[in-house]
Amino acid sequence: MQTTFTKTGEAAPTWYVVSAKNVVLGQLAVRIAKVLQGKHKASFTPNVDDGDVVIVTDAKDVVLTGRKDTQKVYRYHTGFVGGLKEVPFRRMRDEHPDQVIALAVRRMLPKTRLARQMMSKLKVYPGSEHPHLAQKPAPLPNL
Repeated sequence: MQTTFTKTGEAAPTWYVVSAKNVVLGQLAVRIAKVLQGKHKASFTPNVDDGDVVIVTDAKDVVLTGRKDTQKVYRYHTGFVGGLKEVPFRRMRDEHPDQVIALAVRRMLPKTRLARQMMSKLKVYPGSEHPHLAQKPAPLPNL
């Protein structure tokens, strides 16, 4: 019996759509990260980007458990002295709801060049409308 490895560009990606309305952020990010990496497929190869495309709608309606909606803070550094910036979750969700989901998914992917390719297959929209109807996306399966 031989093990066959997927080569780059062999499999055409499947398009999935998922609504983030009243879904816990972490649980949604885990499901999306698995699909972007291709771990839900029997042909998973860790060094090849053979994952699928995920469209996330209703990003502005994602929820957190407990008191994290008031306690969670996103931090980044500008590169200048004293340039640590902090943005509370509620403000981030109101101003940039797409980045809330994208950051949660990005931090669950491997920290490699391959992860940047995987992130390009994540499409996040704050409302329920998206421009990818021609791809006929299927609902994201429960993994």
